[in-house]
Amino acid sequence: MKKHSTSLRVRLPVLVLVLEVLLLALYTAFVTYDNDANAKLQNNETKPMDNALYRDYPYFADIQVMIFIGFGCLLAFFRLYGFSGMVFNFLTATFAIQWAILVQGYFQFSHAGKIHLGVINLINAEFACAVVLISFGAVLGKTSPVQLLVMALLEVPVFSVNEWAVLKYLRINDAGGSILIHLFACYFGLGATFVLYRPRLNEGHAKENTSYQSDILSVMGTLFLWVFWPSFNSALTLKGDDQHRAILHTFIGLSSSTLTAFALSAMLNKNGKITMADIQNVTLAGGVTVGASVDMMISPAAAYALGVMGCTACMLGYKYLSPFLARHLRIQDQCGIHNLHGLTGLISCAAGICAILTATEEVYGPSMYEIFSHRAPMEGDPKLLELQELIPGLQPGLGRSAREQALYQVAAVFSTMGVAALGGILTGFVLKLPYLASPSDDLCFDDELFFNVPPHYDCPMALNGQIKTDDSTAS
Repeated sequence: MKKHSTSLRVRLPVLVLVLEVLLLALYTAFVTYDNDANAKLQNNETKPMDNALYRDYPYFADIQVMIFIGFGCLLAFFRLYGFSGMVFNFLTATFAIQWAILVQGYFQFSHAGKIHLGVINLINAEFACAVVLISFGAVLGKTSPVQLLVMALLEVPVFSVNEWAVLKYLRINDAGGSILIHLFACYFGLGATFVLYRPRLNEGHAKENTSYQSDILSVMGTLFLWVFWPSFNSALTLKGDDQHRAILHTFIGLSSSTLTAFALSAMLNKNGKITMADIQNVTLAGGVTVGASVDMMISPAAAYALGVMGCTACMLGYKYLSPFLARHLRIQDQCGIHNLHGLTGLISCAAGICAILTATEEVYGPSMYEIFSHRAPMEGDPKLLELQELIPGLQPGLGRSAREQALYQVAAVFSTMGVAALGGILTGFVLKLPYLASPSDDLCFDDELFFNVPPHYDCPMALNGQIKTDDSTAS
């Protein structure tokens, strides 16, 4: 009975078939090419290098590497869950991007009832996919592929609506996605895992451990994420000096968080040794912490300091906060997303608010009103005409003061956290429904439940302090 309840033979094919029919129908009805991909709108005088492809595709390719290789390898850190970590990431990411093209396209790229598809749509869809994969980390090892597809199906629309509402009505600055991506993904995942709480897992699980090989594979994922994170943070910034600063700040933040992670790992370990889990996760904290202010004139020193602060908060969170949340608040955060994306995201938001409050024309020049576009003078303001002479094409803004913009940033933080947590809780209840092939406690963190695994894939395997070996090879 238990084996039947987790069988994918009917559940997964039926769900995938229904989703594919739905996607095909929606793509047929609503998706067309954008101007740069439409042959009818091009001619012999068109300069190929003016096509958005050459401006945006390198960022798309870099984020693809992060999504499919970086996240995939990173999530394969459990000894017996390597197939699931990598392959469920592959499955979920592929669907999430396809679905996000439609959902986000409706809000951002639709015109005359059609979604105009270009590379920039794909980049936006990848960000939505990253949100789903971060949330996946909170329920890693405890969910079936059917549950993960359902989670992506529900999370992408909630994320897209929140993103649309925040950008349309609150008009915030969030180039690196600290609010809209990291905080949302974190609290959505925590909401889902709160509902999916398993009391027996707080006592520890025999298969919830790593191996030499799985830790190496996971660190490879970290390295891919580390190398390509500057593209993630700079993909949607204004081209030119803004994008240049975003790349510089991200690299500096990642570098400082990496050095700090090695130092803290050795210092907080009783035997003074380095812990692989710290290298796999905490080294990335700087990439998140600089996100909200990544395109601003915060100075390289501030980016360095943010990397150190983010790393420290992340490290302490893994050591002290995660166990507390599991024991007392029913939040079993399997990958520690609250530490790497939640705590660091909050620090990043605070830094972004400080950067907004201290931004002046003396530091930025007239381009301040491009970076902080909502602080630009309103239509009809004489100052707007003066600025447009210096910056042709500058659009009218909302005439906000620095203080007003900062307050809108604060509102975006709390509204995003609230929407994400509520969406995650409701999604958690859906994932608890029967027939979604949820694994039992005993079968968590084990590839054998959903995969044809090689013989003796679990040998040698340390269970309860003993080494299990095949009888034919034991001496």
